[in-house]
Parts: sequence; C-alpha cells; structure tokens
Amino acid sequence: MLDNAQQILAGAVLLSMIGIAYGGTFLLQVSRGSVPANELQQRFYRAGHAHAGVLVILGLLVLLLTRLNDVAGLWQTLSSGVLLAAILMPAGFFLSVLGRDPQRPGKLIALLWAGAASLVVGLGSAGFGLILAGAR
Repeated sequence: MLDNAQQILAGAVLLSMIGIAYGGTFLLQVSRGSVPANELQQRFYRAGHAHAGVLVILGLLVLLLTRLNDVAGLWQTLSSGVLLAAILMPAGFFLSVLGRDPQRPGKLIALLWAGAASLVVGLGSAGFGLILAGAR
C-alpha cells in the first residue's frame, strides 16, 4: 500500500491528467488551424502531449511497483525521476517553441534533456531496486 505522501502524489498526478486531456483539445485547435502554429511548433506540441501522457502513466506504474515490492528507500526515491521527467520533457517541447514563428527550438529545449536524464535515472533506479528487492 502507498504511504500518505505517495497517495497524495498519486492523486495529484491523476488530477494532472485533466490538464493533459485539455492539451488534447489544444492540439485539435492547432490541427484545424484555429491556433496558428508552424510545422516545428505542431511537431513539438504533439511530442510534448504524447510524452506527458505516457510518462505520467509510466511514473504511476513505477511508483506502484517500487512501493508494492518493498524497494529500498534510496532506489524508490530516485525512481520518482520518472514523474519528474513527465514534467520536464513536455515542458521542454512546449516552451522551447514559444513565439510567433520559431525556426528552431529555443534555449528551453534544455528542459527536454534534463527530463531525459531524469527518466534514465528514475527507470534505472526502479529497475535496480526491483532486482535487489527480488534477490533479498
């Protein structure tokens, strides 16, 4: 079972999915031409939306797997990097192409790479933690 802090985190993450669903309506407006966006922005908006949805679900799965299998504290804490990636990566996609007609991503693309690093640390920690928990 999740502890109180993890229950609150899981609840907040589930509520964040309402925002992701709203992002889908934004993508529909972009694809219909109601919201002006160049090709780069359209691609990055789609990628940001997709990463948000997938990483939130993956983050919840990792939270449950590590908690239900008594993964040691440090591994479990580091595995929350998956949920951090669910924030950083989409933010990098969306925020790096703000403006009227960007021709390439701006400096905030660094958020995407920070999110990728967070994802690798989170998944690696969850994987090693689960293996070590199983070997005990």
